[in-house]
Amino acid sequence: MAARVLLRRSLAGASAVPRLPPGGGLALRGLVSSASRPREDSWLKSLFVRKVDPRKDAHSNLLAKRETSSLYKLQIHNVKPECLEAYNKLCQEVLPKIHEEKHYPCALVGTWNTWYGEQDQAVHLWRYEGGYPALNEVMSKLRQNKEFTEFRKERGNMLLSRKNQLLLEFSFWNEPVPREGPNIYELRSYQLRPGTMIEWGNYWARAIRFRQDNNEAVGGFFSQIGQLYMVHHLWAYKDLQTREDIRNAAWHKPGWDELVYYTVPLIQEMESRIMIPLKISPLQ
Repeated sequence: MAARVLLRRSLAGASAVPRLPPGGGLALRGLVSSASRPREDSWLKSLFVRKVDPRKDAHSNLLAKRETSSLYKLQIHNVKPECLEAYNKLCQEVLPKIHEEKHYPCALVGTWNTWYGEQDQAVHLWRYEGGYPALNEVMSKLRQNKEFTEFRKERGNMLLSRKNQLLLEFSFWNEPVPREGPNIYELRSYQLRPGTMIEWGNYWARAIRFRQDNNEAVGGFFSQIGQLYMVHHLWAYKDLQTREDIRNAAWHKPGWDELVYYTVPLIQEMESRIMIPLKISPLQ
């Protein structure tokens, strides 16, 4: 009986929380909110994220377009500052010949110089229609092309460094097709945490619907060879102010903020390049 009375008194004392001054309840509310958030996160993720067995499902099979077998190559060249003009001139002479050659199963999607971001940089995006066999066929033919061999040697003398990636396109993104200009282009590159590509795809399959009103979405890709768990989103805008206006407008659409909230933790690193197309680029 004594123990029962003591228990009642201790419970009564615990429930008698002193009244906090105005604003003093913020810390307590924040504590309650942060404590309950993991449970909310796991519950929401169970609704929206597909559970994929990595032993049975490659994310390339789940996220890539199945109606096409296109493979993309992203080339990033860091050019010696004093050679950029000569580099652009050389590319504008040679790259269209490869693009227009009917015996090469490839197409130049776009070619740019970086305007804001890493300077004196050239970015090229190629599509190989037929996947890896098409890539191998093009590389084999180019090795026998004397003009291209000379082009590579001359180009090599102008470069500080270069890298490339082989990419697939997300099934829910727009097909990158030629467009008239003038436009500026933004290449937003995301390094994801390993194992989160499916989750990213699930969220962006819904998020892309918020970014179609102004025809700014050009293409979305994820890496297969090169730096892995990389995602690239390519956008087109009339100018920098238009970019700002369109991006700000997305925050007024119900649901956009939630999708951003859940995709940001998936990212390890991100980079934005603002690019200007060369005259030969199909994307102007």
